[in-house]
Amino acid sequence: MYNPFTLEGKTILVTGASSGIGRAIAIECSKMGAMVFLSARNEMRLRETLNALEGTRHQYIVADLTNEEDIKALVEQLPQLDGVVCAAGISLLKPIQVLAEKDIQNIFATNYSAPVLLTKTLVKKHKLNSNASLIYISSVSGNGNTATALSLYGSSKSALNSFAKYAALELSGKNIRCNTICPGRIETNLLQNQIMSSEDIEKDVAKYPLHRYGKPEEVAWTAVYLLSDATKWVTGTSIVIDGGRTLI
Repeated sequence: MYNPFTLEGKTILVTGASSGIGRAIAIECSKMGAMVFLSARNEMRLRETLNALEGTRHQYIVADLTNEEDIKALVEQLPQLDGVVCAAGISLLKPIQVLAEKDIQNIFATNYSAPVLLTKTLVKKHKLNSNASLIYISSVSGNGNTATALSLYGSSKSALNSFAKYAALELSGKNIRCNTICPGRIETNLLQNQIMSSEDIEKDVAKYPLHRYGKPEEVAWTAVYLLSDATKWVTGTSIVIDGGRTLI
């Protein structure tokens, strides 16, 4: 059956696959026929993700991508890849006047340095097939949608958006595509991080024209789109998924 969005025959790496958006992306990729390699720091939760995948060919590799030696070890264990989704990330709700140097280091190590160094190592070790698709999970916070106490998080995502464009240009000669996905607030992130009260959430939801937050699978479906051959001519762009939040 004709389906330009299929991932049959593709091998995909998903980082941050132990929960949230990363887990949802891994699950949807498996449903679309991909062989999925999962990576994150928490082995127990990686196993939970593995058990949720369709098919039996998938594997997980425990790695802390803020550690360059872990990145090298991860890449050595990987086969040739048709796609990579960098979904690992952390947030921080903290006003500027109380920021510390360690906050800057922690946020940028996870949200920026890790995907950059992973990309570098994958390219250097020739692990990316021609027509491979690299996806970086960013945020509307890095795409001009500012909010109080999210300066570091938004800055790290802005840097990631910028890197993806440079990578798209540099890697175009290898026929490798690079794009970012910029979600608004996703339900899973709020529940996990508990950074907002119920009252705060109710007020914030009212700012969304579609009157709700996004779901992890809605981000995952866009990742499938960018990983598929349907987007073989799409590179260096950011896709915003925010329920219309940036319209206001």
